[in-house]
Amino acid sequence: MNRPNVLLILTDDQGWGDLSCKGNHNIRTPRIDQLAAEGADFDWFYVTPLCAPTRAEILTGRYYPRTGVRGVTRRAECLNLDETTLGDVFKQAGYRTGYFGKWHSGSAYPYHPNGRGFDEFKGFCCGHWGHYFDSTLEHNGEEFKSEGYITDYFAEAATDFIGEESGEPFLCYLSFNVPHSPFQVPDKWFDRVKDREIAQRHRDPGDEDIDTTKSVLAMCENLDWNVGRVLDGLDAAGVADNTIVLYLTDNGPNTPRWNGGMRGRKGSVDEGGVRTMFFVRWPEKIRAGLQVEQIGGAVDILPTLVDLAGIESTSDKALDGVSLQPLLLQQKVDGPDRAIYSRSPNGQNHSVRTQRFRAGGYQQGLYDMALDIGQNENVAQRYPEEHRELLDGLHAWQVEMDALVGDEARPLPVGYREFPRTYLNAQDGLPEGEITWSSIHPNASYFVDWKNTTDGIGWEIDVQHAGAYEVSLMYACKPEDVGSRIAIDAGGERLLGTIDESFVSQVKDQDDRVARTESYEKAFTPLGLGKIKLAVGRQVLRIAALHKAGAEVMELRAIGLQLAVA
Repeated sequence: MNRPNVLLILTDDQGWGDLSCKGNHNIRTPRIDQLAAEGADFDWFYVTPLCAPTRAEILTGRYYPRTGVRGVTRRAECLNLDETTLGDVFKQAGYRTGYFGKWHSGSAYPYHPNGRGFDEFKGFCCGHWGHYFDSTLEHNGEEFKSEGYITDYFAEAATDFIGEESGEPFLCYLSFNVPHSPFQVPDKWFDRVKDREIAQRHRDPGDEDIDTTKSVLAMCENLDWNVGRVLDGLDAAGVADNTIVLYLTDNGPNTPRWNGGMRGRKGSVDEGGVRTMFFVRWPEKIRAGLQVEQIGGAVDILPTLVDLAGIESTSDKALDGVSLQPLLLQQKVDGPDRAIYSRSPNGQNHSVRTQRFRAGGYQQGLYDMALDIGQNENVAQRYPEEHRELLDGLHAWQVEMDALVGDEARPLPVGYREFPRTYLNAQDGLPEGEITWSSIHPNASYFVDWKNTTDGIGWEIDVQHAGAYEVSLMYACKPEDVGSRIAIDAGGERLLGTIDESFVSQVKDQDDRVARTESYEKAFTPLGLGKIKLAVGRQVLRIAALHKAGAEVMELRAIGLQLAVA
């Protein structure tokens, strides 16, 4: 059998309405519009309110609380290790597998993409990234400096992977990290929109910031160009006709802007927070221009791709998703009306969507979505039986999901021989005293304000193999602060060291189009401290200062642990 290739394109914080084919006249997205026209368009497709939960559902075909994911940072984004991923399934079926872009499902191996079925990974594992030009990324666990704009780079990396000649079919997961903030885009693209009239506005125009909207439009137009480059890469490799291409985003828009008049945006369980565009193109099998009216969701992607590719799912867990193959191939579909559920990661809001109605959510009403896309009229009194039935199902689902969500901190695995280096990043550490992150958002941050010798930072780790580990710091230190003595303690062992060299770098704050709340990026340098012996099992690794030479001990981005492999 000539098995099809798969190209899955996921964007970050792009709204359903951020495309010209969805009626947005503020923006020009000809290549994505063409992709939609050349295949099937699911206009009623649903994801979760935030990034990591949607990624978990795409990877597993299961509602995200079942997978261990309960948030977007500090290891709450990690998939349980007993989950079978899309990468696992296709790799076991003989596909070569590559992942390019933002991962956001765990950073320490085996939560890392290379431990979840993807042989090739270029990107970052964090929930967002600090700078989009000449970025510090990683390739299969090794850091490197990419050149140019990050969206351009990810498109090029995916295109190179597609073009490799191996004789095997491929699964290419291209996970762009735009238009997530920070709002950075090359001048060439911003200049196209900076003087453009924004005629279509958010449903509450007073909430919209026009400068931010223009930044998003520029990022999305650059994104459209890059999608076109990847599609051209399929043509150049001669595989376009036998490649299934999927396109969607991970949640609603990240700022107030035009989104078809829907209520809610990123973070909301209302329609605007969870509805996404979803296009599927496969020239050999799917009719161009197919409009699919039935609802679907992120949990459907894995079972659909398994069926379309003619392979077997190796998961031993029940899936929540269903295969959309009958809809895509225009086969007869029977069965009752379907319900798709949504849950905010904090567990405070839940909603349910059927073909016609939406119930629950922030308004706690019933809305006829066929007639009222903006959820403006609560029709619960008009349809009391339907409302009660939906609420009963929603409540039962909510109770089931809430029971799955634990609050135990997930330790960081350390010391796998097939992946001997682990970085204990700032986002995963627990600062003590006055030490804090460089932003209110721990993702892509570093530790600052280390002014007291009574303070420290701890990471809970789970050591897989006992032995000696090389320890290094990714740090920055002013010349006047050089000389602080530090100690690293874990499992009764101690390693001493001195910050004996300065390293000063400037934050990269020159490329933002609008103000940010995330941490700025800056350069850090490695400092080798020597070896520490670690025993197998869970323990806390803590770094502390025994002597402070100046005003601050240092700024710290990560601690590196390298298992000495014999």
